This record gives sequence, C-alpha cells and structure tokens, in this order.
Amino acid sequence: MEAQRLDKYISSQLAGVSRKDARELIRRGEVSVNGRTVREPEHKLCPSADSVVLGGKAVGYKQYLYIMLNKPAGVVCATRDRLSETVTELLPEELRREGLFPAGRLDKDSVGFVLITDDGALAHRLLSPKNHVPKTYFVRLRDPIDEKAAEDFLSGVTIDGGEKCLPAELRALSERECELTLREGKYHQIKRMFACRGNEVVYLKRISIGGAALDPSLSEGQARELTEDELLRLTKA
Repeated sequence: MEAQRLDKYISSQLAGVSRKDARELIRRGEVSVNGRTVREPEHKLCPSADSVVLGGKAVGYKQYLYIMLNKPAGVVCATRDRLSETVTELLPEELRREGLFPAGRLDKDSVGFVLITDDGALAHRLLSPKNHVPKTYFVRLRDPIDEKAAEDFLSGVTIDGGEKCLPAELRALSERECELTLREGKYHQIKRMFACRGNEVVYLKRISIGGAALDPSLSEGQARELTEDELLRLTKA
C-alpha cells in the first residue's frame, strides 16, 4: 500500500477533523506512530501496517466506508444542495469524512435504502448499466394492480418517450401494494411504468440493493455501516 502523510491519514479517518486541524494536533505532540510521538505533519506511514494514536485513542484505518442510510422523504441524493437537505448531511458525526457520496439516486419524495460510500470503483460497478444490479422496491398504488401488469413488466414495457425497459419482476402483496425488482435505473422509472398503465405511485421505498436488504431496525434518517456479509452481497451483485 502506498505511503500516506500523517495529517492526511488522520483527517481521512476522523469525522470533523480537517487537514489543518490534524496538522495542529500533530505539532502539539498529541499524535504517536508505532509508540513514538511524531510532530511532523508530513511524516509518511503505511496505513494498513502502522499504529496511530491520537490523544490516547487508536485511530484505526478503513480504506473505504460503506454506509446504509434509510432515506426519508424530502431529502436529496447529493453531497450538497442549496435548497434541500442531503443524504450526507443526515450522517451521524462518527460516520462522516471527506469523499463520501451517494452511490445512485432515489427520488426526493421516495424513501429507503441509499448506499453512501467513498469507494468509487464499487459505486461504478453497482451503477453501470451493463451489470444490471437488481434493486427491489415496495410500491403502493392509487388504484388496484391490473392483472396483466406482472406479465407485461416481465416482458419489458415501453414507457413514455418510447423508452424500452428491461424485464422487471412484480410480486403483488395486496390489491394496491407490490414489490418490484428492476435491473436498471431510468429517470422516475417506476412511476413512469405504472403511469403508462393509467395508475399512480403514491408511496415508493427501496428495500434492497443487490443482495443487501435495508435493515428494518433503521428508522428513517438513521444510518449505520454495512456488515461484512452485506458488503459481500453487494460486491457479488
């Protein structure tokens, strides 16, 4: 692994600590590397091998963060927005650090599973159209689901503008509720798929990405790191 400056290492691993903050802490003698106090911010270390301690507490190394957020309605999938709260602003202090971004979009009025990470390569694989990573949604509709919807969706429907959708799996849960699994992500796709059948989506919640399901214990607005098993399911997807 490539050597890294001590100030960069600390700011990348600790929420709310900037490079400037890290340099000041180091110069004050509050940081040790492998048991030796280091006062040079430019000191080089191996992140995966060296031991860093700040103020008596170990600064563990994580190359990337993988966070499951249960997004509430009214929040946008972005890192910054002038008008609305963003998904990264919902993260608790202990999960914040530079470089985090939402891996994919969820409509502002939709809720559910948003993956937030700083692993660009994984995000690219999950979002690449050629990989067809499945995403499952709970859908509540204004009107009853018509009998042919599941069959037509599985064949691949054509939505407004003449766009052809990939096959999608619909599983009815009740007269007006279903689970729908997509393997692509066109703009407002689910709403447009039902709109072309004369129906309207009144509630939409993403409940899984790949093989990783939204933790039912997470209330809207809450977040936690993915478990190793969940991350494995994502990478396999």
